[in-house]
Amino acid sequence: MKKSGKKRIELFDGFSTRSIHAGEERNRYADSLTTPIVQTSTYTFKDSREIKEFTSKKKDRFEYGRYGNPTEKVAQQRLADLEGAEDCLIFSSGMSAITTTILALIRTGDHIIITDDAYKKTLEFCNAYLARFGVECTVVPFGDYALLEHSIQKNTRFIISESPTNPYLNIFDLEKLKKIARKRDVLTIIDSTFATPYNQRPIDFGVDLVMQSCTKYLAGHNDILAGSIAGRNELVEEVRKMHKGMGGLIDPHCCYLLLRGLKTFPLRIERQNESAMAIARFLEKHPMIRKVYYPGLKSHCHHTIARKQMRGYGGVVTFEMDGTLKTANWFLDALQLLYIAPSLGGVESLITHPATVSYYDYSRKERYSLGITDTLIRLAAGVEDCDDIINDLRQALDYCKSRR
Repeated sequence: MKKSGKKRIELFDGFSTRSIHAGEERNRYADSLTTPIVQTSTYTFKDSREIKEFTSKKKDRFEYGRYGNPTEKVAQQRLADLEGAEDCLIFSSGMSAITTTILALIRTGDHIIITDDAYKKTLEFCNAYLARFGVECTVVPFGDYALLEHSIQKNTRFIISESPTNPYLNIFDLEKLKKIARKRDVLTIIDSTFATPYNQRPIDFGVDLVMQSCTKYLAGHNDILAGSIAGRNELVEEVRKMHKGMGGLIDPHCCYLLLRGLKTFPLRIERQNESAMAIARFLEKHPMIRKVYYPGLKSHCHHTIARKQMRGYGGVVTFEMDGTLKTANWFLDALQLLYIAPSLGGVESLITHPATVSYYDYSRKERYSLGITDTLIRLAAGVEDCDDIINDLRQALDYCKSRR
C-alpha cells in the first residue's frame, strides 16, 4: 500500500521542504506535479447514496464552491503546517480574515482589547463598527503590559495585536501576552504578516490564533489578494461557520498562485531578511536619516525581544528623514529603482510615505498623535541585488542633501 503525501511529509522537518510539499497527496490528478486548479463553482453527486453519505458525514467531499475546493484545501493544509497550527482557513483578503474572525468570535455584550499601533483598518473596524453590535473596544498603548492586564474585564473575549507592527515594527512579547491572557482566560490573536511563519510562529508561544495577509510575503509576487487564520481546530471551525455565510472566499486560481508563492517564500524571506538588515545599517549611518526602526538593530527598543522569539527580522525597514515634508517629497521623486507603493512582501522593492499615501485624509495633528510624521518612510525590500537598492537610496538621499 502506498503512503499518502501527507504521511510522507511527516518524515521531513525542513521548512523549505514543507513549504513545497506540505498538504499535498503524493499522487495527484493526471499525475500532475503541481496541485491542479479545480475551477468549478459546484460539485456533482453520483447518486442518492452518495448524497446520504455526505450529509451523514460518512464521506468527506466537496459540495459547493463557497464551502471550499480541492486547490484551497491544499493551500490551507500547507499554511497550517507552516504555522504549526491544527487548522487553517483562507480568505479573499487579509481584511476579510480579520473582520470575519472578529465577528465570529464576539457576542453582544463582549469586550475586546486592541493595541494602538495595530493596522489602521483593523483599528477603524474595532472602534467604529463593533459598537453597532454592542461590543466594547479598549485601545491600549503598545508595550504597556500592566495597562493591558488592567484593561481585561469579566466580559473580555480576546486581545488582538500585531507583531511586528506597522510601521514602527514593534515586537510583542508573546510569552508575556500568553501569561496575561491565560491568567484571565481570554483568547489571543496576533497578526504576524510582517514576520511570516518563517521568522516567527506565534502559536509556538501559546497564541490562540495567528493571522496573515497572504497577499504579502506568502504569495510574494504582488499579484493576488488573500488572507488566512490559523490555530486550534475548534476556534478555526467557529470562524469557518461564519465564513460560509459571509462569503469572503478565495477563488481556486488565487489558491494555486498562493501555493506557487509558498514554494519559494523561504528563499525570498532569507534574501529579504538579509537585505533589510544591510539597508537598515546603511540608513543608520547616513547624515540625512534621523532615526531607523528595524528589530535587527540594537537601537530598536524591542531588539532583545525580537532576538528571543524571531528567526529573522523581516524585510521592512522604517526610517525618519531629517527635514520637512518637502524633503520627503524630494526623496521620493529622486528614486530610480524603488517603486512608490503602499504594499510589501513581493519580489519588487517598494517604498511608501504614510503621511501622504495611507493617512492623506488625516489632519497633521491626528497623524502626529499616531506617530505618522511628515518625514516617516517605510521601505519593503524585494529580492533585487541589495547593493542596487542601497545605491538608489544613497543617490536619492544625496540629492536631498544637496537641495538643503
